[in-house]
Amino acid sequence: MQRLIYHVDVNSAFLSWEATRRVANGQSDLRLVPSAISGDPQKRHGVILAKSIPAKAYGIRTGEPLVSALRKCPTLLLAPPDRALYHKMSEAFVAVLREFAPVVEQVSVDECYLDMSGMERIYPDPTTAAHLIKDAVRDRLGFTVNVGIARCKLLAKMASDFEKPDRVHTLFDEEIPDKLWTLPVRELFTVGRATAQKLEGQGIKTIGMLAALDVSLLCAMIGEKQGLQLHAFANGRDDSPVVSESEAAKGYSNSVTLSENVTTMASAHGVLLLLIDSAASRMRGDGARAFCIGVSIRSDDFKNSSHQRKLREPTDVTAEILEIAEQLLRELWDRRTPLRLIGVSLTMITREQAEQVSLFPDERRERRRKIDHAVDTIRDRFGKATIRRAAQLEADEDGQDAE
Repeated sequence: MQRLIYHVDVNSAFLSWEATRRVANGQSDLRLVPSAISGDPQKRHGVILAKSIPAKAYGIRTGEPLVSALRKCPTLLLAPPDRALYHKMSEAFVAVLREFAPVVEQVSVDECYLDMSGMERIYPDPTTAAHLIKDAVRDRLGFTVNVGIARCKLLAKMASDFEKPDRVHTLFDEEIPDKLWTLPVRELFTVGRATAQKLEGQGIKTIGMLAALDVSLLCAMIGEKQGLQLHAFANGRDDSPVVSESEAAKGYSNSVTLSENVTTMASAHGVLLLLIDSAASRMRGDGARAFCIGVSIRSDDFKNSSHQRKLREPTDVTAEILEIAEQLLRELWDRRTPLRLIGVSLTMITREQAEQVSLFPDERRERRRKIDHAVDTIRDRFGKATIRRAAQLEADEDGQDAE
């Protein structure tokens, strides 16, 4: 059976979701005018988090300072970020996808992989099926998506990044020479700015040139691990599976690509708490605890690093996980290089609930566990956005977000 993978990506998610809400309330459509989602304009660190197509025509870029964007377009219409809205729209988006695909892997708030392998009897034509999915999201939820279709996750993601918005694109093996190899090398998934400059400096301008390069030369240029991966990607090779959350529950992880680089531990604290709060809540919901905590980072020159620590006893307590994650981050990050991505992972999972008996119970841990339980109960009953921890609110005020 041949693999058939879709990558579904919401077009300018944060702005589209705000626009959808406003249209439903009888207001004008932000997508039709120069507009953007931004951090607080009164804050020094306010940045553009998402933009409309008309705003893009002014040269406005996601991640640029708000003051710079307003110089380019003084009439730019601004809206603040609303995570409660994004969570609600993301859940609705994924629910629609689950109606079509047996396996759905949500990789971020606004993108999913679908494994449609073996669905030929229900959907004989892959492109027609993709249009059904795309149109169902648009007609039922009010925003648009792109769908990329391929035999592997890499090519499906590359295809979904072709012409936007509201499009379906294929990138099958026979289409690689015309559709993939003609693209600039910097557009290959996982090729960062520093790597692109290095490759272009050696005369490797297109993905096709990278694919044809002797792999040993490439490894000598950029390192063996990255060289082998990029050579495989340039040739359209990727055997990573689409993994549903139930299958992925050997571990719980979250990561975020930041719209504004993190430069201080204070900023990193809010991001870590946001990630850990979500992952630990899912873990507690499954009745699980973790023996191992990991932190991963990507600097603004696209260098990746990670660090993990094994525990003597497993934990599901958010505050405990946060303390260890911050220690790991301090050991991992010298604070001289800004961070553009932070991730956390909870692994070595156990569902055995017995703990080592102690004559002196840890009252602090029990208080923390009761707080976590109360937060989880409120969220389960009234929605995940109804209660948030203080550090998350502080992070919101700093304008941190991801898309």
